[in-house]
Amino acid sequence: MSSLLKGKTKEEAEELVNLFHKLVTGESDPMEELDRIGKLAAFAGVSEFPARVKCASLAWHTLRAALEDKEQPVSTEK
Repeated sequence: MSSLLKGKTKEEAEELVNLFHKLVTGESDPMEELDRIGKLAAFAGVSEFPARVKCASLAWHTLRAALEDKEQPVSTEK
């Protein structure tokens, strides 16, 4: 995650957060996004295990909260 985000703008980081969420929830085809998500495509299989989606996406929720400058605790709930 950190190597993929290094050097990205805030907008690009937010886009990656959204792409990753779609990837782990099965809303996108990893092969269509391969050039943008790189090694994160390995997480595509997480969508088959709903109990693991929250585990895989917690760091991304934390990133989103930091980008939005939120002070409340981070949650994987919407």
